[in-house]
Amino acid sequence: MAGKYVITCNNTADLPQEFIEKNGLPIAHLGYSIDGEDYDGDQKKLDPKDFYALMREGKMTKTHQVSPEGARAVIEPFLQQGYDVLHIAFSSGLSGTCGSTEVAAQELREQYPERKIEVVDSLCASLGEGLLVYRALKLKSEGKTLDEVRDWLYENRLHLCHYFTVDDLNFLYRGGRVSKTAAFFGTMLGIKPVLHVDDEGHLIPLTKVRGRRQSLQKLVDYMEELAAGRQNDIVFISHGDCQEDAQYVADEVKRRLGIENFIINYVGPTIGAHSGPGTVALFFFGEKR
Repeated sequence: MAGKYVITCNNTADLPQEFIEKNGLPIAHLGYSIDGEDYDGDQKKLDPKDFYALMREGKMTKTHQVSPEGARAVIEPFLQQGYDVLHIAFSSGLSGTCGSTEVAAQELREQYPERKIEVVDSLCASLGEGLLVYRALKLKSEGKTLDEVRDWLYENRLHLCHYFTVDDLNFLYRGGRVSKTAAFFGTMLGIKPVLHVDDEGHLIPLTKVRGRRQSLQKLVDYMEELAAGRQNDIVFISHGDCQEDAQYVADEVKRRLGIENFIINYVGPTIGAHSGPGTVALFFFGEKR
């Protein structure tokens, strides 16, 4: 078993279920609650469409980070089977999950000194995290060692660009991302913010535009500006129950940059609880974030 390893990640990577199953990708799940009912994101979970319908009705949401025990439950079985583990964690700038996973990893290193456990803070979220996992799995399939994949992740994670917009500022207000006044007047005036994830893995507002279509186009503007010279043979797009808008962004990327391959999927409930329905996010590799 020398040199054998598995890649694990969090459900915040928002990868399609068929991709997860095809790659046998082990997931450490962050939970959530809506309208007072708890879901673990794994055995008990809501269909994303139902989740966003409840949000649109005004139901309140909360999220729960992975505990050290939860992380241990995902990682330890592979150590017992003689595998090393490379875990790609949800951004430490958005959750304590990465820290909890490192706590579990340190305990397991002491218990299994012959095994290697690496926890990489992705500094990414949603399908940005997913695109990093996708690349890591591809490198593994090409025969790269755990150390080589880990090093690639550290070298490239700050080149993974996250650009997104929301249709309703009130959800960002509820999540503490904009003020009540900004949400009120922005909604009245049809103002749509464009945000990104910075080098510390935090959500940061970038600019504001008037109207939904302009905000979607702005996402692609940023990609045109930043993606030159980077490998983008596939682009990831996630959405908060607004498939048509996500497809519009994909069509714009194809028209302007000639890219043909996309993975489009829901923003899962754990992140969607904060971003809300109507979110559209574009993920690609660029010179800088």
